[in-house]
Amino acid sequence: MIDLYAAGTSNGMRARIALEECALPYTFHPIALDKGEHKSAAFLAMNPNGQIPVIVDRDGPGGKPLTLSQSTAILIYCAEKSGKFMPRDGAARAAMLQALMNASTDVTPIFGACFALARAKDPHAPSVQVFKDRLRGLFKVWDDQLGTRTHCAGDEVTIADFSLYAGYARMMAVAPDMLEGFANVARWGQSMAARPAIQRATK
Repeated sequence: MIDLYAAGTSNGMRARIALEECALPYTFHPIALDKGEHKSAAFLAMNPNGQIPVIVDRDGPGGKPLTLSQSTAILIYCAEKSGKFMPRDGAARAAMLQALMNASTDVTPIFGACFALARAKDPHAPSVQVFKDRLRGLFKVWDDQLGTRTHCAGDEVTIADFSLYAGYARMMAVAPDMLEGFANVARWGQSMAARPAIQRATK
């Protein structure tokens, strides 16, 4: 059994999608960020950075407990543990890793920065616009790529799709205007949203 400590951010959503899609039994422990629960002594003992998500796999490698943070690391761990959503072919795996890193290290941080700036007491409009333009630029590339293939890294679902979908769903919830005009991304997003595991993870 795996314990998941997370909140409704894109990072938290990414970890929960991984567990649901990989069909790994888990117990969800909601962390109230607004109450500072991620800064409690108990949480910091699991992740000194005080960030969600964190999983604790009581049956980790070698049958020993394993504690893991970082949503993309959790995605990879779940895929490897279950043997799902990671291509075996070398070229396909490389394409998946490229797509995964773009979704996790480009899209998500820029959206986070954009969202944080927009929520500031006195937002600096030019700075907000810089991040919005950069984010739309990334999704323009994704839209072009999804016009030639079914999923992020090709024609099969991989953890790259789960990573990008977490950021996409969060954006659709708080800033849908930033995704306007990307028909291929919208088609892909609808197909991902229809997956039962993703529906369970995002409810």
